[in-house]
Amino acid sequence: MQIDYHAFLNLVFIGFFAIFPVVNPIGGGFLMSPFFENLNRKERRIAVRKVAFNAFLVCVVSLFAGQWILNLFGISIPIVQLAGGMMICKMGWEFLTADDKPKKTGNELDKEVSGKTKTSALHDISGKLFYPITFPATTGAGTISVLFTLSAHGASFGSTAYYINTGAILVSIIAICLMIYFLYFNTRAIIKFLGAGGENIVNRISAFLIFCVGLQIGVTGLKSLFNL
Repeated sequence: MQIDYHAFLNLVFIGFFAIFPVVNPIGGGFLMSPFFENLNRKERRIAVRKVAFNAFLVCVVSLFAGQWILNLFGISIPIVQLAGGMMICKMGWEFLTADDKPKKTGNELDKEVSGKTKTSALHDISGKLFYPITFPATTGAGTISVLFTLSAHGASFGSTAYYINTGAILVSIIAICLMIYFLYFNTRAIIKFLGAGGENIVNRISAFLIFCVGLQIGVTGLKSLFNL
């Protein structure tokens, strides 16, 4: 089986630039920063690694079995968009209406030695790492739709073209997930550079943007449902 490496690389770039806007790991790093603000460096690394891995699983399942799963339960993409948008709106609203509380600095969090404190901080967020942080906030209905489109090709299963297309998409997915890990993990360093006032501003703007993103996803779903 001969592989056209030029065509393979071309498909990798196409896949990357198709998935990147809907995942948006750069903006996602700021949007998700309120979730990780109470974690020290070690806990943050663990949490972000799980989010990146979960995102990889969502993308791979969407690529190979997403359409089949939705058909099995009789769910359409617009419904996923509407439901996901509602949950993201709820998440953003909770951040917007949360009272400001004194926060520990990154150095203070990193120097904590209390096992109870560390365990509780990571434990509090562990149940949110897949839902809603990974899905639908990081990899949602838009990602699923794009992967459906990228996987829709005329080549039959087992052919050279099939393996080239699928392999290129998988490489694109891995690249996106690595970006998710790097950017989500290092966002706090950027926010720390902005200072306490800048951190509060970023968190509030991020919360507002989370709400807006959820509203946009939900409206897109409504438009598709009613053919507007």
